[in-house]
This record gives sequence, C-alpha cells and structure tokens, in this order.
Amino acid sequence: LDTKKLDKATIHIGRVKEGSFKKSDMLLAKIDLERRMSIARNHTATHLLQAALRKVLGSHVQQQGSLVAQERLRFDFTHFKEIEKPQIDRIEETVNNYIINNYAVDTKLLSLKDAKKSGALAFFAEKYEEKVRVLSIDAISKELCAGTHLNSTGPIGIFKIIQEGSVASGVRRIEAATGTFAYNIVKQEESAIDEIAAQLNVPQDKINQELQKRLSRLRELEKQLNSQSL
Repeated sequence: LDTKKLDKATIHIGRVKEGSFKKSDMLLAKIDLERRMSIARNHTATHLLQAALRKVLGSHVQQQGSLVAQERLRFDFTHFKEIEKPQIDRIEETVNNYIINNYAVDTKLLSLKDAKKSGALAFFAEKYEEKVRVLSIDAISKELCAGTHLNSTGPIGIFKIIQEGSVASGVRRIEAATGTFAYNIVKQEESAIDEIAAQLNVPQDKINQELQKRLSRLRELEKQLNSQSL
C-alpha cells in the first residue's frame, strides 16, 4: 500500500488479506509489473519534459516539484510568464521526438562531487548521500535521480500534455500522460470531435468553418432582435 524511509531502510506497508506471518519469517515481495512500467514511463518522460522545457523556454527552467504516478505525471518549474499555445505544442513535440528516437537511458553511481562536475542537474532541494545515481539520456538529459526508469525512451510510447498553468508567482505546472493513458486521452478527444462533427452534420475538417458560419448567423439574428426591441 505504501513505503516509508526509516534511516536508510525502506519500510513496506501492507495488509494481510489471507494467511498469517510472524516476526523473522521470510517474505517474498512481488512488484505489480504493469503499474511499475507505467510509473517508469512517466518518470523517464519527466526527465525528457524538463529537457524540452529548457530547450524551448530557456535554461532558467528549474524543477520545483513533481509527481510521478501510474496514470499521469505532474511537473512544477520556474518560469515567469504565460506559456503560449505554440510553445506548449513545441514542448510536446520535442518530448515525442525524444521518444521516437529511442535514446538509451544510462545510470551510473558517482560521488556527489563528481556528479556535479559532470554537469548533472540537482535542482529540487534534496539531501544527497556521498554516492549518488546519475541518470543520463543521450546528450539530452543528465540528472541526479534514484527513481525507477525505463532502459530507453521508446517504450514511453506517446507523451500527451493534459494541462498547463500557473500555481504560484514564477512557478508553472504541466500535467501529462504517457503510454496507454495518453492514448486513451487522444481517443476521448477524437470521440468528442466525432460527436461535434455529427451534431453539425459536417466532416471533421469543416467543423471550424461551420462553427464560424453559425456564430456569424447567430450574431446577425441577435442584432435583428435588438433592433426590433428598440
């Protein structure tokens, strides 16, 4: 159900559903592989997202917080103005290009001093041991990170930004999904567009044109109604 750190030990917290055990019994812990893979996709994608943000917005971007869950990822970062839609599109496209190229994900254990010398990013006010894990993705990203990751970027599959906005002065947040969760979001959006096209009785590529025509007609009718009421 959860894990907690006690000094350098990881404590696993769970509930006994059947059977029993006692102190000193040997137990076997099994990972939910599907859930773990989804978390790994989102974690590796978070590193790609930070690299894309720094590429599109500038090197001032620094991590201020993050959430890596099974169904989504959340990334808070420093940026001091609104992000325009074309920039968001470029960020999403950049991450997906990193995924398509299937870059290798490499990890090394280094001393904290050597890790910092290598240029590894360590933004989010964490306390590090003398030995740290440096995670590199080609020449794209190099960060201190002890979390679970993929061996290459390809298995992320697809990266989809769900929303972007401000959470504090000078801090913005991006929420995104990967893999089947991202695919399901794309399919939901596609279904919504199909429904709108059906309601308007036009092909998908004519939706905007039809909406503009109907809005123009509505404005015209409103003017006529206002003039009659006068």
